[in-house]
Formats: sequence, structure tokens, C-alpha cells
Amino acid sequence: MERPDPIRPTDDEARALARRLLAEARHGALGVLDPETRGPFVTRIAVGWDGEAALALVSTLALHTRALQADPACSLLLGEPGPKGDPLTHPRLTLLAAAGPADKAAQRTSWLARHPKSALYYDFADFLLLRLRVRSAFLNGGFGKAFRLTPEDLKDPAGAA
Repeated sequence: MERPDPIRPTDDEARALARRLLAEARHGALGVLDPETRGPFVTRIAVGWDGEAALALVSTLALHTRALQADPACSLLLGEPGPKGDPLTHPRLTLLAAAGPADKAAQRTSWLARHPKSALYYDFADFLLLRLRVRSAFLNGGFGKAFRLTPEDLKDPAGAA
């Protein structure tokens, strides 16, 4: 007997939930490939969203930055469990992306409004701002609510970032 596909058709409710997770995210779990071992490496980073791509402020001293410079393919998990209930019932969004440079100077004001404590190091020469261009996404909206999303699904229909 063939098993039914657990992935639901993407609808407006799923798109809205994914956009909310992107708008609210301040941190996420970044997955990269270690350039030496080619094994997976995951770390927590500060993030933002520019309306089309995730932003990440990273230090060139960090392994994850060296990994992204060697291979820009990455994933980013967003969504924090709430204070009650099973953490696996809370929504989360995984972005499959490619990292590239962002205009750090142009993003300074919006980044610091979102992450005021990073003002201590934002302008350090070893810190880069990266744009994680979304190739595809996977939304787990809670138990039994899984969706595949495209970059277009994540864009705000009103054009607001």
C-alpha cells in the first residue's frame, strides 16, 4: 500500500506563517559543510530578513564563515519553541540557501534596530554581513502541518520587508 505524501499543498495560511517566522526571527541555527571534513556543522547566529533573503552578521574568525566562503550552500532553521507544550509542536522554518555578500553599510541602521547589542562589534573589520538567498524552504507548522515553499512564497505580497 502506497503511503500518502505527508507534505500538504502550500496555501496562504502556510505562507503567512512562514513570513511571520521570518519577520520575528532574531537568531537561527545555521548549517554548513565543514571545509576540512566536509561533515555537517551547525551553529547559532543572529539573523534578519530583507524581504527576499536572510541576513547574517558573521566573523571571518568563525568556522561557519570559512565554510560559507568555501561552499556557499547552507541551511538556516528559524523558529523558537514557546514556553509551554512539546517543542516539536511549535512552528519552524528551514531555508535552503546560498550565502553571498550583503551591503553591510546600507543595512547598518536596520540591523542595529533589530540587534542593538551588536553595535559593539558591527563595524569591526572581521565582521561581514551575508545575504542567504533562499533556494527553497520547508515549513513545519506543527504536528502534521508540513509544507514546501518557494522563494516567491516567502515574499510579502504587500511588498513590505
